[in-house]
Amino acid sequence: MKNYQTIAVFTFPSEYAVLRLLFDQKQLRYVFQNETMISVLPFHSNAFGGIRLQVHEDDIETAKEIISNLNQNSKLRIV
Repeated sequence: MKNYQTIAVFTFPSEYAVLRLLFDQKQLRYVFQNETMISVLPFHSNAFGGIRLQVHEDDIETAKEIISNLNQNSKLRIV
């Protein structure tokens, strides 16, 4: 995954469902690494290092801004 950087790590897919929709609306390039493996073995999330949100380097600022706005302007929190 050249040119992608990890900007957040999640334990369960439910933690980023809204975030995925917001990223799709902005047409950001991203991937959730380990998502499938943790869907199959949810109790092994820590062993795999969690679900890593990797964003293309050109979209990192926008992605961080979306996360920040979500944390500040709503009752939802992205950890």
